Amino acid sequence: MNRDNNNQFGILAKYYDIFNCSANYKKVADYIEKVFAAYNKKPGLVLDLACGTGNLTLELAKRGYDMTGLDLSPEMLSEAVQKSRANNNILWVNQDMCNFELYGTVDAIVCCFDSVNYILESENVKKCFALVYNYLNPGGIFVFDVNSKYKFESVYANNNFIIEKKYRGREVFCAWRNYYNKRNRTCDFDIDLFVSQPDGNYARYSETQREKYHSVGFLEKVLSDAGFADVKIFCDFECEEYKESGERENCGRVCFAAAKI
Repeated sequence: MNRDNNNQFGILAKYYDIFNCSANYKKVADYIEKVFAAYNKKPGLVLDLACGTGNLTLELAKRGYDMTGLDLSPEMLSEAVQKSRANNNILWVNQDMCNFELYGTVDAIVCCFDSVNYILESENVKKCFALVYNYLNPGGIFVFDVNSKYKFESVYANNNFIIEKKYRGREVFCAWRNYYNKRNRTCDFDIDLFVSQPDGNYARYSETQREKYHSVGFLEKVLSDAGFADVKIFCDFECEEYKESGERENCGRVCFAAAKI
């Protein structure tokens, strides 16, 4: 993941996968391949932008894509590298998604699991999309998703969540508190993590994350201004296009795809 204002995972990177245990990476990879097929493309070189701990990067690599995973958090990338020891062909890059450099262009760029929502400033969204366009080959495909207005206002909102898991032989207890600011369209996530220790005590780790809601209209305009065309909009990693704006905002994730013509 990548964050504005030092909004990135540190110590919690080690436990990120247990928070995100409901993510179905095979389903998302299936969806991405269907999007490629919808554009009649078979990419070779693919960049996973804001790749986090590398689960989707690894799944796509298994399917034959030549993968690069890029993320701002060295802790997240460290977890990704440990998982990828059996696949040394993946290039891992520690850079900011709003200010990155590649050695060359790629055929497709994917940015999944609401990483774009972690970009808090509109100008940085524009910078990110401009860089994506720059590093895509002609005909290249950009695939990304964001959390919807419904998710911010009804799922995140000011709700609290408790997660209890066993991880690497230790008990892990997570208290997750949300604070949604409707005026500036941001949601703060206060995360307290308690991890059992060999002596029977618990170590406590705390971090605060922030996401921002970006409207469909804003993202469509940024894509257009960057030079993208043939924009397709889906919901919840399903390849059925949604034409009505109300339908788009009532799903959990709004999923975009666009082509560099």
